[in-house]
Amino acid sequence: MGGVVGKSESPETKLEAKMVEAMQHRASKGTTIKSFNSIILKFPKIDHTLRKCKAIFEQFDEDSNGAIDHEELKKCLHKLQVCFTEEEIEDLFKACDMNEDMGIKFNEFIVLLCLVYLLKDNATEFEAKSRMGVPNLEATFETLVDAFVLLDKNKDGYVSKNEMVQAINESGERSSGPIATKRFEEMDWDKNGSVSFKEFLFAFTTWVGIEEVGDDDEHH
Repeated sequence: MGGVVGKSESPETKLEAKMVEAMQHRASKGTTIKSFNSIILKFPKIDHTLRKCKAIFEQFDEDSNGAIDHEELKKCLHKLQVCFTEEEIEDLFKACDMNEDMGIKFNEFIVLLCLVYLLKDNATEFEAKSRMGVPNLEATFETLVDAFVLLDKNKDGYVSKNEMVQAINESGERSSGPIATKRFEEMDWDKNGSVSFKEFLFAFTTWVGIEEVGDDDEHH
């Protein structure tokens, strides 16, 4: 079964509803990823590409305080030529400002970019490579979307604990139950028993070791 029914039927914001709809549409196309193990094998390459986003982050962090504020985010989206309403920008900001300190840290910025990619999933609205100058970024975001699609067995836009257990079982992992439970708990930030794509992305940045700010990019 999928996520919590109430959560799936009543997303918290219009933005979340759009994310669920976009993920369901994407899930209808299937996934090229065969197992959870194959996701893990991609960690180093994904980590390497995402860390290159630091230059983009610093470009839009105009006051160099280690966080992108609301106005800086609007400039960022304008520069990337993606169109959002004021309400959507506000929702996007709140959704990615996980610690509610009124600023988007580096790991939150990566999540935000990937959500923008999901919501604006076509070449005319989001040309990551040409506009951001980070080779393979679009392909990396697509891999993350693919990974979520693999986990979301019933294609409702959320991942449940049972779906996580099933995915790890299929990978042939021994002691799959405890491993799946641990991974699921790491993803389920709001502890409501259902993991959204946003929560999955935040967990992923933790898994590959991307910290909020000041991480040792040059050592990776």
